[in-house]
Amino acid sequence: MKRITVTTLQKMKEAGEKIVMSTCYDASFATILEENGVEAMLVGDSLGMVFQGLESTLPVELDQMIYHTQCVARGRQRALLITDMPFMSYSTPELAMATAGRILKEGGAHMVKLEGGSTQLDTVARLTDHGIPVCAHLGLLPQSVHKTGGYKVQGRDAAGAAAIRDDALALQKAGAQMLVLECVPAALAGEISASLRIPVIGIGAGNGCDGQVQVLYDMLGITRGKLPSFSRNFLAEAASIEEAVASYSAAVKSGAFPDAERSFQ
Repeated sequence: MKRITVTTLQKMKEAGEKIVMSTCYDASFATILEENGVEAMLVGDSLGMVFQGLESTLPVELDQMIYHTQCVARGRQRALLITDMPFMSYSTPELAMATAGRILKEGGAHMVKLEGGSTQLDTVARLTDHGIPVCAHLGLLPQSVHKTGGYKVQGRDAAGAAAIRDDALALQKAGAQMLVLECVPAALAGEISASLRIPVIGIGAGNGCDGQVQVLYDMLGITRGKLPSFSRNFLAEAASIEEAVASYSAAVKSGAFPDAERSFQ
């Protein structure tokens, strides 16, 4: 099996082929996801909420992220493995270097993900200058939930949309090789995806992005309480977890997911 790299995803974008991505936190699910069409796995700090039962992602520790990355790395064979850098673990370029180094060396990840726009440009440049691939994250930033006052759609007004647009271009220029857009209007996400050279992965950002990512437990309806409005429980209409993941992958590839009902205007 040919391994998927950041170059693979770049070629997929250029060819107009949608990228299938999911969060993952352990070896067993890593194998299931990979065998059913998932091409990139994100060890998200969302594990704090869906795995640890926390109210937000903020308390998640670096050692915990490394542990879960190690678990996923043992289960995957082909998919690109990306890991979130947890809250306050990249507050300076120097600290980010140390954090990312541990995630790649100890965890076995291929890429790190960080949240934020203009404030992270120096950090992105420092990491990529030292050979560390970076996935940026704009729109709704879960690590900034207290600052924004909750989990709200971003970029609906002209000023907010312009800021996200400008940050996306600046992050690409700084060296980011991928971008996640979370909870932004579908039209804005599609415009940004078309304007960037790098792959743009959406979550609650419409189907105009180059690919989609979902929280695994949301996709399978395991998350307790109300699911995010942009999520879909693929297990509800499947006979097995494997069938649900395969259905998710097929829906992303065809552009059927997310539909207008699971997108923001």
